[in-house]
Amino acid sequence: MTDNQLSSKYQPQDVERGRYQSWLDQDLFKPSGDKKAKPYSIVIPPPNVTGKLHLGHAWDTALQDMIIRQKRMQGFDTLWLPGMDHAGIATQAKVEEKLREQGISRYDLGREKFVDQVWEWKEEYAGHIREQWSKLGLSLDYSRERFTLDDGLSEAVRKVFVTLYEKELIYRGEYIINWDPQARTALSDIEVIHKDIEGAFYHMSYLLADGSGEVQIATTRPETLLGDTAIAVHPEDTRYQALIGKHVILPLINKEIPIIADEYVDMEFGTGVVKITPAHDPNDFEVGNRHDLPRVNVMNDDATMNELAGQYAGMDRFAARKQIVADLEAAGRLVKIEKMIHSVGHSERTGVVVEPRLSTQWFVKMEPLAKRAIENQETEDAVDFYPPRFNQTFLRWMDNVHDWVISRQLWWGHRIPAWYHNETGEIYVGMEAPEDAENWHQDHDVLDTWFSSALWPFSTMGWPNEEAEDFKRYFPTNTLVTGYDIIFFWVSRMIFQSLEFTNERPFNNVLIHGLIRDEQGRKMSKSLGNGIDPMEVIEQYGADALRWFLSNGSAPGQDVRFSYEKMDAAWNFINKIWNASRFVLMNCEGKTVADLSIEGEKSVADRWILSRLNETIVKVTDLFDRFEFGEAGRQLYNFIWDDFCDWYIEMSKETLYGENEQAKAMNQAVLVYTLDQILRLLHPIMPFVTEEIWSKLPHEGTSLVVADYPVAHEAFDDPAAVKGMAVLSDLIRAVRNIRAEVNTPLSKPITLLIQTADEEINTFLTTNKNYIERFCNPEELVISTTLEAPELAMSAVLTGATIYLPLAGLINVEEEIARLEKELDKWQKEVKRVQGKLSNERFVSNAPEEVVAQEKAKEVDYLEKQQAVTDRIAQLRSL
Repeated sequence: MTDNQLSSKYQPQDVERGRYQSWLDQDLFKPSGDKKAKPYSIVIPPPNVTGKLHLGHAWDTALQDMIIRQKRMQGFDTLWLPGMDHAGIATQAKVEEKLREQGISRYDLGREKFVDQVWEWKEEYAGHIREQWSKLGLSLDYSRERFTLDDGLSEAVRKVFVTLYEKELIYRGEYIINWDPQARTALSDIEVIHKDIEGAFYHMSYLLADGSGEVQIATTRPETLLGDTAIAVHPEDTRYQALIGKHVILPLINKEIPIIADEYVDMEFGTGVVKITPAHDPNDFEVGNRHDLPRVNVMNDDATMNELAGQYAGMDRFAARKQIVADLEAAGRLVKIEKMIHSVGHSERTGVVVEPRLSTQWFVKMEPLAKRAIENQETEDAVDFYPPRFNQTFLRWMDNVHDWVISRQLWWGHRIPAWYHNETGEIYVGMEAPEDAENWHQDHDVLDTWFSSALWPFSTMGWPNEEAEDFKRYFPTNTLVTGYDIIFFWVSRMIFQSLEFTNERPFNNVLIHGLIRDEQGRKMSKSLGNGIDPMEVIEQYGADALRWFLSNGSAPGQDVRFSYEKMDAAWNFINKIWNASRFVLMNCEGKTVADLSIEGEKSVADRWILSRLNETIVKVTDLFDRFEFGEAGRQLYNFIWDDFCDWYIEMSKETLYGENEQAKAMNQAVLVYTLDQILRLLHPIMPFVTEEIWSKLPHEGTSLVVADYPVAHEAFDDPAAVKGMAVLSDLIRAVRNIRAEVNTPLSKPITLLIQTADEEINTFLTTNKNYIERFCNPEELVISTTLEAPELAMSAVLTGATIYLPLAGLINVEEEIARLEKELDKWQKEVKRVQGKLSNERFVSNAPEEVVAQEKAKEVDYLEKQQAVTDRIAQLRSL
């Protein structure tokens, strides 16, 4: 094998080995520095340093890489900024789990040493993530890599917190929040996953304190009755109006609590009486505020019962529930237990049942921030969602958003920049600690992970220094690529924080993709054991095959199903390209760029492939701009596999193995040019194999990474060649199909009669009969406008021609009529379909003119074919 030849077999491991490092060594992924070029930037959605990346990350980053590679080739000054998220609760949970395996807890280590352990974890897993990025071939500028706990990003976080606090958009208050008792931290609403589980309504009776009777209530959480401070009825409920103002005896602890009236109570639900536990239920909290009820918190932060729970102190909440139910029954206060399935909140990170808990936390006041984000979507600076329906998803969430609890009771993360005076309790919020720091202590809590990642598009660019070069040049960013499951968590927060602090949208476009599911359509999960490691897929098939599958998976916003059958198809496609490239290289060996001029006379096949290349470039470029990567892939696949490999290369053999040296030189030039353009079109999707092949071609330039992206050339547009080749390819295909039908191999010469509809087609086929002779192997070939149809022959109706294969002794007239009747049925259906479209006034008036014209042309074509088949059937029946 010479230096400019490919190995006989496509081996992705050999192709990809060392290539990524070569790109890095050449600094090909950094911005061009060309200030005249238009900037284009993407910030990577920072993966959590909690583990290795999964297929969803591979999909997400492959799409970003495709966008940035194409823009780089199109001459944009591109920046793709990498980075990772500290992922507060998720990372701390992983490290605590690791420590538990060693028999220790974070409390044994203390805050400082525990945080050191987390930093060690971060360094280890950041290394894994970078290795995976390299395996995927991501063209990231590592010189700008950021981490959400970097000094610069930490400064941005403090700046935002302090500013919002000074604007009274951050406040500290006591509210019912979602509490994760395993991680011992608050959760925001969207960090809670609701699952349907089996539970029960526990019906119990509370005795009236005056001895005049009892009232019945029902609850799903009997352990919280120890924190009841009232029971409530609706003020208009005539059943209970006489009881308002009286007291009941709280079972088990014999404590008197009042009966109050509040419109919160649903008269139609249950008995119309509800227990009010202000410290353990958000609705009860609001009722308690209205009636000035005490808040009795009966649980510790690990969901065990505290000293206010009396005899149940120290018990786990669910053990206490079981014991309380037993004690209620023993006391005669349990009426019945009604089994039910109900939705219960679980922590997204630890999986434990979330506990509504009264707690003092820091909150962001969302109403003014959300209002501005919503209003911005009505301006020319709106963030454009792809697909557009996700704009409504964003707006609905912003319209109904609650205040955001941002404090987390963790040790790993951004410490809240608030200090409390040791003696007075005064609160100080600032960028740095108070000057007399010894008299103050900092808030122990950290900020929600999303608080820092909400600043990612601009904090990574150097903000709050608004004179930072990257911030001035690359912000706002152009495109964000992310899954639809993260719109609420991240996308919305980036939008409102960016508008608040930079007066700009954070990105122009948001491309939303779906989830990767298994072959059965199930979400991939550890519990199902159906997860796929992208590194294992790359080991087996190569990164290019995985990227091709991911790029062609689905339309924007749709889920995609992974299957090894699809990976086989992706590998086979690359192998097809590899073998086609070997053919081109072997037949152009020794040629230089100067030898391969495409100026001059060309065959119809040459003109056709260049015209089809033009069409493909225009379509693929447009589809990339609209993020329709699946359709772009289909266009590329059809052009490469069908037009280039199956037709043009096969037709090239007629010239390459012939005696016309001038035609051969042109054919070689067109082969190399078309392959070069194909590799450039494919490079954003499959960078490794395209670079390998391109390096063997005669070319100018150092790397495909920075080569020019293809553009269409008007001189290559050749409708006549496209029309002629359509007839020629249909003719060859029809002859092959007829041969197969009557079991006549290509090696056996046949008589081929072609009845042409007009002189133009007649001249074209006569001029290019060498292709008919090569691909159809006729011993006799007749092309004529005046040809009379033979009686016993197989036939096929084409656009502009009808072919006949007299196959005496092989044709059964009745079978041929039956076959033609099926063909007639097909054309009748096509005529009906197209005429139905054209008779639809809405279609004709609303569709683009060229689309209507295409349908009218189809109608003429189908009617001609329908008539030709009808005539042929009539002819055979007359025999």
